[in-house]
Amino acid sequence: MRILLIGKNGQVGFELQRALVPLGDVTALDRTGCDLRDANSMRMAIQAYCPDVIVNAAAYTAVDMAESEPELAQAINGHALGVLGAEAVKIGAVVVHYSTDYVFDGSKKTPYTEQDAEYPINIYGLSKLAGEQALQHSGADYLIFRTTWVYGAYGNNFVKTMLHLAADREILKVVSDQVGAPTSAALIADVTAQILRQMQTQGRNGFPFGLYNLTASGAVSWCDYARKVIAAGHAAGLDLRANLDAVTPIATRDYPTPAVRPLNSRLDTRNIQNTFNVSLSDWRDGLAHVLRYIL
Repeated sequence: MRILLIGKNGQVGFELQRALVPLGDVTALDRTGCDLRDANSMRMAIQAYCPDVIVNAAAYTAVDMAESEPELAQAINGHALGVLGAEAVKIGAVVVHYSTDYVFDGSKKTPYTEQDAEYPINIYGLSKLAGEQALQHSGADYLIFRTTWVYGAYGNNFVKTMLHLAADREILKVVSDQVGAPTSAALIADVTAQILRQMQTQGRNGFPFGLYNLTASGAVSWCDYARKVIAAGHAAGLDLRANLDAVTPIATRDYPTPAVRPLNSRLDTRNIQNTFNVSLSDWRDGLAHVLRYIL
């Protein structure tokens, strides 16, 4: 397959460059090669490479900043997907795109399924939902993967932030009433490649395109997640000022941010596991793997 990867410098894009190579000819672009803020830039890139598959790993991910930059967030996360979908239709390409649990308000007591009604509570979530809908309405064959709490060995993320803060501070206050599944960029990339391999083998006729939840198994609060990371740092011999007892749980209301966060970020992944026969490892296994690189 000819694969065009957009957003190669992000956490997921970095891992996709590794995972997609066995499938065929991969062209990986950063913003200079394909700018999601510029419709002409997207059209030129797609027309130049004429791929069989467009994998969009680029996104506006500054959740709090989006509250003061709604137009930019909407352009990158929303409008751009309509352009990608329209161009894919012209050349008969499949579009792979990544979305988020932030399309939900987090009030549900159980994990969200693909059939649950969306209700974003911040600008970022609104822009990501707009992107899903734009791609769905474009007429292109698509795979949309909703995921949560992404981290990796490459790029900035919660894991690295906690290690840096633990080195500088004796006490860390971390939100304990938000729950989700930390999902490694490597897992997202590997599952994407497995599913595209199935499409390559089976052909597109009758292939189960659509929207799927893709996260690691299990769930944890941000506070317990931080404790797991800091425990690994101590075990690796890092000079950390904060110990596990110093990680103090606080409520979301005690840690105000410009963007409201959903309390429940859990996604039900039975659909993707049953449809494609993929195995989603426990979040702790993925974290241990990534921490070996970071530490």
